[in-house]
Amino acid sequence: MARMTSTRRRWRFYSTVAGRMPVREFLDDRLLPAPDRDEIFSAMKDVQRNGFVAARHLRGDLYEIRAEGLDASYRILFAAEGAHGQVLLGLSAFSKKTQRTPRRELDVAGRRLADWRSRGRRPLPPR
Repeated sequence: MARMTSTRRRWRFYSTVAGRMPVREFLDDRLLPAPDRDEIFSAMKDVQRNGFVAARHLRGDLYEIRAEGLDASYRILFAAEGAHGQVLLGLSAFSKKTQRTPRRELDVAGRRLADWRSRGRRPLPPR
C-alpha cells in the first residue's frame, strides 16, 4: 500500500530588522473592515490547505493570493520557504485598485524576500 505524504504548510510573516511585520500590521489595522479581513484569512487558509493551485504565480519565487472585500480587492504577496516549501512567508499586503499587481509591490516583496534570506532568519511566528 502506498503511503500518502502531506506537507503541513503554515503562514509566517516577514519581519524587518527592527521587528516590524508589515503584513501582520496590515491585517491588524482597525480600518480594515472585519468582513474583508475574514475574506483575506479565508484565502490564506485556502493556500495553506490546497497549496499553490489556490495562488497565482507572479515571478521567480513570488506568488499572490486574492481576496475580494466589500468595497476593495486585496492581495497578499508571499513565497514558499523552508524544507518542502512548508512555510508560506507573507511579504506584502495591500488593497488593489487596478487589474495588474503594481510593480512597486512586486519590488517590495522581492526586496523583503532577499533581505529575509540574507539574514538567514526564520520568520517570527504570528502573534
